[in-house]
Amino acid sequence: MSTAAAPENCANCETPLGGHYCSNCGQEAVLHHASTREFLHEFVGHYVALEGKLWGSLARLMFRPGLLTNEYIRGRRVRFVQPLRLYLSFSLLFFALLKFGGHSPQVDDEDKDDKIALVEQTAKQAKELGKLVPKPAPADTAGEAAAEAAIADMERDQNAAARESIKAAKAAAREVAQQAARPASAKPDSVAEPGAKDDDKHKMARDDVDQWLADRGWESLRHKWNALQDLPAEQQKEALQAGFYHYAPYAIFCLMPFFALYLKVLYLGSGRRFGEHVLFALHTNAFAFLMFSLMLVIPVGLVRFALWCWLLGYLPWAMRRVYHSGRAGTIARWAVLMFFYSISIGIALGVAGAIGAATAGH
Repeated sequence: MSTAAAPENCANCETPLGGHYCSNCGQEAVLHHASTREFLHEFVGHYVALEGKLWGSLARLMFRPGLLTNEYIRGRRVRFVQPLRLYLSFSLLFFALLKFGGHSPQVDDEDKDDKIALVEQTAKQAKELGKLVPKPAPADTAGEAAAEAAIADMERDQNAAARESIKAAKAAAREVAQQAARPASAKPDSVAEPGAKDDDKHKMARDDVDQWLADRGWESLRHKWNALQDLPAEQQKEALQAGFYHYAPYAIFCLMPFFALYLKVLYLGSGRRFGEHVLFALHTNAFAFLMFSLMLVIPVGLVRFALWCWLLGYLPWAMRRVYHSGRAGTIARWAVLMFFYSISIGIALGVAGAIGAATAGH
């Protein structure tokens, strides 16, 4: 154990020391060299403390609607994870699962394989047709020999036609395979011609948006819009998705004050402060993100149905426990809250998508 004497002043804030800890910042007076044992001790201690808070918070959040909010209002806070941290953790978890847990585009690949298999089957059937040509019987007479020669000529012609059919079918199969391997933007002219009108409409819409942005002097946004439109279709989709996933969490988080405002209006005269409504909003939305995350990772339909039912019944149950209203009043307020909050979510996600589109070409 180190027996080094305590310095006169704190190494952190230069406050004169009068004991084992600084009276100003709380740092230890006697410092020792950092060791692996110390780091492990701090990590384990922090993990155990956080784990205890986390499981206690999760149990109350998931299975006892409204209890975590009531506990916080009553002042029992140290034993639980802070509401904002709980909300941010589950919202980030949900959007991370939504972004990185998506399915690969296997439908297009299966469609391409089906087309190739169909053409190859056609080629196989054409080959089988060549085998159906009747075999001539042995000739015994000169007339039969002449007939045999004529049949042989017909057989050669039919076999040649069958071979040509097989070649054509194989060539068609190769063409389909090559078209399937090409990017969506590299379609042949024969395929692209039926959609020429759609391309013209798309170009007109692009010009209209470009002119609309130019009339308002939004040159930076106009440049980003044109840069996005110049990208191939697949890259446009990826850019828009990246922009949406980037801004959607912020958009939903900005709805928490609106959620609290709706509750404030619905429970006028209850004596609840606005901060208590925000607290309830954070807890209930954290629960919703947790349920959505579980739905993404659990592929069992029955489990997902049970999670949906619990999600729908959770909010009115929590509202009744926290605000102490009757059943009919709770259901009515819940319906109004869900109506306006659903509209708010749609607007927020639309704004997030618009901002994502505006910044995607940057």
